[in-house]
Amino acid sequence: MSATVAMMLALAVGTYAFRLVGPVLHGRVELPPRVQELLSAGAIVLLAALLATGALTEGGGFAGWARPAGVLVAGVLAWRRAPFPVVVLGAAGVAAVLRVVGVA
Repeated sequence: MSATVAMMLALAVGTYAFRLVGPVLHGRVELPPRVQELLSAGAIVLLAALLATGALTEGGGFAGWARPAGVLVAGVLAWRRAPFPVVVLGAAGVAAVLRVVGVA
């Protein structure tokens, strides 16, 4: 067995174990309210970091202004509770128009 196959199996077992822990421990472990608040805040921070790196960087450098503008438009449309296809098309349209105009 190669090292790659062994690592894939280890990751598969670990992933399954993480998925199994939730239902098995449900109702047996009670987290304090402060820990629940910190976990919620941590999830928001991680999502914001993922959004920032995906929207602002490409290939280790700045992605240009069209992509962040599209993400901003998508965020505003989602905040205004627009349907998902409208959010996607609005973001793509703004980014495309800015790129056609010459704003990289």
